[in-house]
Amino acid sequence: MIKNPVQLRLEKLPQWKQRLFMVCLCERMYPNFVFYCHQQQNEDDAKNYKKILDLVWESLLVEDVKINFDLQLEKLELIIPTVTDDSPYMVYPAIDACHALGEVLHSYLSGEIAEHTAKVSSISATTIAEFEMTRTNVTLSEDEQQTLPSVIDEFDLQWEIFRLLREENKEMIELIKGLKEEIRAVKISNIGVFLSDQGV
Repeated sequence: MIKNPVQLRLEKLPQWKQRLFMVCLCERMYPNFVFYCHQQQNEDDAKNYKKILDLVWESLLVEDVKINFDLQLEKLELIIPTVTDDSPYMVYPAIDACHALGEVLHSYLSGEIAEHTAKVSSISATTIAEFEMTRTNVTLSEDEQQTLPSVIDEFDLQWEIFRLLREENKEMIELIKGLKEEIRAVKISNIGVFLSDQGV
C-alpha cells in the first residue's frame, strides 16, 4: 500500500473532516465500480453502491440522522466483485472502490477514524499505481510507484482536499455540499474513467 505523508496530517483533523476526506476519495473511485458493473451488465450493484455512498454524505450533512452502518456494510459486502479467470481488468479498481467505502463504514462502527482515513488514501493511490503498471506492463517497487506522475497527481489532489479542510472557515454544510457537487460534476475517476449519464 502506498503511503502519502498527508495521512499524518489528516489524523489531526476533526473526525467529520476525516470522514469527508474519505468520502471524497470514494466518490472519485465510484466511476470505476460503475464501469465494471456496465461491463458485467449489472446495474443494480452500481445503484446499491451509490445508495450507500449517498447515505455517508447524508450522515455528514444531516445532524443526528439514523443510519444502520452494520446493515450498509452487509449490503456492500454483497456487491464486492469476485475475481475469476475471465474477469476483466476493471474488477480490481471496482474491488478497491468497495474496500475504500468499507473503510468509511468501518470508521463509523469502530470509532477509529485515523486508521481508516489513511487506508482510503492508500487504496486510491495504489489503484492508480496498479493501473499504470498493468497499462505499461512494468512492475515497479513501492518507492518507484510513488514517483509515477499519475500517483503524484493523486497525492497533490489529496493534499489539496486536506488544505481545504484544514483552512476552511465556511459553514460546515456549505463545505460538504461544495465538495460533493464539485467531485460529482467532474465525473472522472482517479484512473480517468468517465462517468456517463447512463442512469446511474
